[in-house]
Amino acid sequence: MAGMKASRLRGLRVAHLIESDGPGGAERVLADLALGMQGAGAANLVMLPADREGWLARQLEGSGIAIEYFRLTRPFSPACARSLAAVLRYHSIDIAHSHEFSLAVYGSWASWLAGVQHVITMHGSRYYADRWRRRVAMRAAVAASGRLVAVSHHLADELSRELGAPRSSIDVVPNGVRHAAAGHPTLRTELRLTTNDRLLIAVGNLYPVKGHRHLIDALALLAPRYPSLHVAICGRGDLEQALAAQARELGVADRVHLLGLRGDVGNVLASADVFVHPSLSEGLPLALLEAMFAARPIVASDVGEVGSVLADGAGVAVPAGSPAALAGAIDCLLERPSLARAMADRAYAKACADFDVSRMVARYASLYEQLLPAPSIGNRACPRCA
Repeated sequence: MAGMKASRLRGLRVAHLIESDGPGGAERVLADLALGMQGAGAANLVMLPADREGWLARQLEGSGIAIEYFRLTRPFSPACARSLAAVLRYHSIDIAHSHEFSLAVYGSWASWLAGVQHVITMHGSRYYADRWRRRVAMRAAVAASGRLVAVSHHLADELSRELGAPRSSIDVVPNGVRHAAAGHPTLRTELRLTTNDRLLIAVGNLYPVKGHRHLIDALALLAPRYPSLHVAICGRGDLEQALAAQARELGVADRVHLLGLRGDVGNVLASADVFVHPSLSEGLPLALLEAMFAARPIVASDVGEVGSVLADGAGVAVPAGSPAALAGAIDCLLERPSLARAMADRAYAKACADFDVSRMVARYASLYEQLLPAPSIGNRACPRCA
């Protein structure tokens, strides 16, 4: 693996900690990272909240990755920190890697108690920023950790401003995704669409921050010009009924398809004429990277790292929260299929070059290596035998 000799990685014990276990972006990154490290010879432990839905644990079944559970029932819990530390000691962990705010705080605390190195990755959630106690807790967690990682340069800049940390001290490790060919797409048949129908696809849980209402507004703007244009949204969440009601009010209910949680995102993406990502806030969205690997024309809100990822003709970035801007960009790609195809090809090439999951795992492995003590001379392999 690039950045880390196999002899250094083999036998390394890494704990991955996260505060939720649903099918979100941070959870998927953790699963792919743990699986990648496991496949490269490291021993991995994943620490999850107890009594949740179990999605993340199911992704790791049969991998040999150990799973432990914790309970965090109140904002300040020394007992939780002590219990996490006990698990780290029991598994002889070398590096603990926490994701997002709550476990950044408790993971750093537990790692300090257990005497192990600690890494924090922030994926975009910054709900600590508007409360001074949380900002203080986050600053303490960063001070007690060996590395602070952001998934995008934009997020790293924000963390630097909010935490008062030197920008040079924040590492950037872009997300990566696994790429698998979708085979013959079946979504259009499932939705009973004809070859003349056009289909916009969005992937993301149904929360306000994902901006799906703006996509439905954009569909209503495009409806007179494209009477056979449909939108399918892959994801689940609290806004399902509200989005369905919005579509009815705008007269496009028969053209908005809420697919719920899907295990065949590749199949869904392969059915798209255009992939649309209308989010209002992001770090580096996995759905965008998956659409790039699926070689789909892309229209996305210019938030987080999206604009730089789509630079050089890999897609169209538009102002966030603007249905008119979304509609204009979608119209351009639907009307100019050669331009759409060229953008899709550039997106695919860029994804293969920069955002394969193996690159993400290698970058984290290199970062872990920097935190490990240098091997003693007595433990070094003989040059003649290496």
